[in-house]
Formats: sequence, structure tokens, C-alpha cells
Amino acid sequence: MKATIQLEHKDITVNLKQPIDISLRLSAEENNPTAWYMDAPKIQPVKEGDWIAKVSEGASVNFNNIAFNPHAHGTHTECVGHISIEFYSINDCLQQFFFSAKVVSLTPEARGEDLVFSKKQIEKHFRKGEAEAIIIRSLPNSEKKRSKHYSHTNWPYLLEETALYLRACGVEHLLIDLPSVDKEKDDGKLLAHHAFWDYPQNTRLKATITEMIYVPQEVEDGNYLLNLQIASFHNDASPSKPVLYKIES
Repeated sequence: MKATIQLEHKDITVNLKQPIDISLRLSAEENNPTAWYMDAPKIQPVKEGDWIAKVSEGASVNFNNIAFNPHAHGTHTECVGHISIEFYSINDCLQQFFFSAKVVSLTPEARGEDLVFSKKQIEKHFRKGEAEAIIIRSLPNSEKKRSKHYSHTNWPYLLEETALYLRACGVEHLLIDLPSVDKEKDDGKLLAHHAFWDYPQNTRLKATITEMIYVPQEVEDGNYLLNLQIASFHNDASPSKPVLYKIES
């Protein structure tokens, strides 16, 4: 199933039968990826007295309650409502779902005890107007990202200058395979979040940040069509399913 799409005044062809899912699944298992000092999600059947909403327990349907935190339990997309005094919902802010995108693989640089992504690194791989979305794959790119418990690991993060550069490049959607674009313990500064959304000076309501993705090793760096899917949560963030399509022409 091939589709020809006009993308930024250029016709491209993608095969809709060959999606590249870069989201992490959410499960109630201990190997579910976690961050922010949270335990694994809970997926449990509804119980009323002796009745258990599980077919194997005699019910006619499986009927589960699910308890999770979108920021801590897997791939999620967030809007500026994540850091603003005002309430903003990702369901209101994200109104389009297909974007030009570029996958970039980066090895973070050592800065004291931290690992960071600098403006100088990004400049070598991404220029102004190149794509609406950037997808940062951190190196090394281990399969362990699918089940990693990130709390107290001081993961790599974007410097403020890097987020400012991406904003200046016109990037509307920033995706990364880590729990946050910011340092794990930064006393609540969230410098990259504030810089990317330009909050509160000239707040970019349509811009989003997607964290805890996983780009498989076989996916090459380069340009793609991105389908950024979310659930219709009235919340600052939603679990999400970003899907890439290789551009054939």
C-alpha cells in the first residue's frame, strides 16, 4: 500500500504497509521501562465481591483497570502544559499528526559527571528548515532501553543551548529515547523544556516533546515521514505511538 504525499512542496512516496514503530510497550511486568522513582504499571481485573472480570475466572469478558504514569512508564508525548502554570492539554495542542522528520544518532559528550548533547553536535547533523521533527537516538543503542529502570541513573540530556538551537531551526516536535530532555536531578530548572517551548515568553503551544522512544538499530539515520499518534487524554501528556515511514522517493 503505497501513498504519494506532498511534503513541503515535494512529492514523496511511502509504503504504508511498512511502518517503523519507535514506541515502547506498556505492561504490568517488572521489565516495563520506568523512571522518576515509580514502580511498574498495574493492570488488574475489576473485582466486585466474588466476581472477577477475567474470562479465565469465569467472567464473560476481560475488563481491566490500568494504573500508570505517562511520564514514567514508557513512550509519551507532552505539551507545554508539563511545565506551565496554565493548564494545557496535549489533546488540544497536537492537532496534526504527520510530519517531516529526521533521525539523528548521537554519542553524548562528557561534561564533568554528566553526559550531554551539545549544540555543536546537533549542528553537524541538523540544519534550519530541514524537518519539522527531530528524532534523537542516543548511542550506544542497546536493546536494554526497552526495559531499563532509569531512576537514579543520571541519564544524558540536552543542554539549554541545544534546545534553543532546535527551536531556532524550526523544530516543532522533539523526540528522544531517554526519560527526559533534561537532567534527572536539576532542582526543577528544566532548562531544555523551557528553551524548546519558549515558555513563558513566546510559548509555542503546538510544539511537543516525546520521550522514552526506541529506534531499532537497523533503522538508518536520515529523513522519514513521522506519524505521531496519541491517546485523547485531557492532560499535559499522553502515552503515544510514534511511527516512521521510510521515504522511497
